[in-house]
Amino acid sequence: MAQIELEYDHLGARLRRIGTVEIDYDRLGSRPRQLGSLELDYDWAGARLRFIGATPVQYGRLGSRPRALGDWELDYDRLGSRLRQIGPYELTYDRIGSRVLTIGPMTLEYDRLGSRPKRVLLAGDDAALADDQVLVLFLVLYEVERQERD
Repeated sequence: MAQIELEYDHLGARLRRIGTVEIDYDRLGSRPRQLGSLELDYDWAGARLRFIGATPVQYGRLGSRPRALGDWELDYDRLGSRLRQIGPYELTYDRIGSRVLTIGPMTLEYDRLGSRPKRVLLAGDDAALADDQVLVLFLVLYEVERQERD
């Protein structure tokens, strides 16, 4: 089982790296601008993520939550508050339902306080995440952070 570390800035607030993939932020440091070699593009107001590289992030009619990542549909629970699936990647949560435990073959481990993911365990012998896994993991972590902030 491979372990991929999630690194945060010195204050522990912003995700800076997923394994070997660096995440760069804008000048104010409030939103990610680059995921490895992929540029992150936002709408004109800067509130919604529109593209991760060439992969579009599409939103529902009200525009508050993503409904597709490229060709992959995003599925939510009955109340529409928690992601249940992104394409082939099913998400599971802890008993309380507040923390994501798994994203497909990826298992998230949390820090001592249990508030922030610190490591991704990947089933199999792969030492690194595939590009689509990085995309999905980033989107899930980004959406969880955005929901906590709003």
